[in-house]
Amino acid sequence: MSNVCFRGQTIVDSLPNRYDVDSVAFILLEIRILDLIDPRKPIPFMVLMLLLAASVLSWGISLKKLGVLRRAQEGNRAFMRAIRKAEGFEQIATASEQYRNAPLVTVFDFGYTELVRQVKLKRKPYSQIALERNLQLGASEEMSRLESNIGWLATIAAVSPFIGLFGTVWGIMDAFNQLTNAGAASLRAVGPGIADALVATAMGLAAAIPAAIFYNHFGNMLRELQARMDDFGLEFLNLIDRTFPD
Repeated sequence: MSNVCFRGQTIVDSLPNRYDVDSVAFILLEIRILDLIDPRKPIPFMVLMLLLAASVLSWGISLKKLGVLRRAQEGNRAFMRAIRKAEGFEQIATASEQYRNAPLVTVFDFGYTELVRQVKLKRKPYSQIALERNLQLGASEEMSRLESNIGWLATIAAVSPFIGLFGTVWGIMDAFNQLTNAGAASLRAVGPGIADALVATAMGLAAAIPAAIFYNHFGNMLRELQARMDDFGLEFLNLIDRTFPD
């Protein structure tokens, strides 16, 4: 390893004699990240690859789900504006075809299908319970679609730190093993093992923290969407009362 020069002197030469070279070896120790990803070390390599895969999966799910939920919110707002301009169920049904990304459209489809069936049989709605159940089924179907794969984020957020901790413990064990083989206390001997341990810790946190943040953020967005669908169900029933007065 070459010494770093500064004004014609190396760092080691410029140190007072009372400092041993090994006491500042951490400055001169050249540990590259790519050197830590070594297939010849199967356990650390497997830990890093597993955490890398978890991080990629977490970001992939998060970015995709973020787009889906934002489009759902925007679709709901646009659909509600169309409803307020409509003069009856037929116009709402026609307008709903333009907002298929809106979860409220699915809820409306379930309720409207049941409403049409009842009107065909008795020319007016006769079972509010059946209508409420169909509206709830529509909301449940949409929530199942919107919540898909979000459970992976919770799993990654919970498990990744422990996988990183396993890599940390393994790296420290390897460092002590190298220290034993070296026969003398030296950062050059324990450096690679400690580096493996620290990288495993960092990778575990890098995978877990974004997953936890996105999971909580999506939870808030989903609760808002669920509340919107519940409110829409009430508005649907109120519209029926206005359209088919007793």
